[in-house]
Amino acid sequence: MTIEFRTDPYPENEALNALWATAWNDAAARDFSLILSRSLTHIGAFDGVRLVGFVNVAWDGGIHAFILDTCVAPEFRRRGIATSLVEMATNVARERGAEWLHVDFEPHLGGFYRNLGFAATEAGLIRLRD
Repeated sequence: MTIEFRTDPYPENEALNALWATAWNDAAARDFSLILSRSLTHIGAFDGVRLVGFVNVAWDGGIHAFILDTCVAPEFRRRGIATSLVEMATNVARERGAEWLHVDFEPHLGGFYRNLGFAATEAGLIRLRD
């Protein structure tokens, strides 16, 4: 298996929706074009032409950037793909001027993100829709 990592590949909605359906168990189709057009960067992991991993870096237009939507197709997990995605996203965010990189994660992912250099912080969250 040779996985190719691409910076800002702008995958088609069909490819991202297929990955979402397997990685997040969420078959709801979305239009990602507006999201990606506003991102600081996004990184895709490809097995041939198939998108098998993805991470998005949103930003405030200044010094703060935010890791979002890190995901890998289930059959490609535990191969270091997510680690490579986040490492690449971190490097690109730094190169493009971000000074702080934030990430929110569920408790079971704490070790993963700490191993990538993220420090634990307190944050707040409010659900705006049911």
